[in-house]
Amino acid sequence: SQKIFNIRVTPHAKQNKVVESDGVLRVYTTTAPEKGRANEAVIELLSEYLDVPKSRIKISKGLAFREKTITVN
Repeated sequence: SQKIFNIRVTPHAKQNKVVESDGVLRVYTTTAPEKGRANEAVIELLSEYLDVPKSRIKISKGLAFREKTITVN
C-alpha cells in the first residue's frame, strides 16, 4: 500500500534529523541543495526514520523546492 507524506526540507541545517509537527514531516539535512545531493540525503534520512528501504521512497513533487511530496511504496 502506498503512503504519501508532505515534507518540508531545511538544507544547511546544523544536524540531520526528521521531526514531525502538525502532520508535516520536517527534514533537516546538513547537505547543500546542489545537484540533487540534498534530495538524496532526504531520502536517506526518511528511509531511517520510516524504517523502509531507500528504493521504496520517491520524491513525487517538489524536486527543486523545500516543500515536497514523498511517496512510499
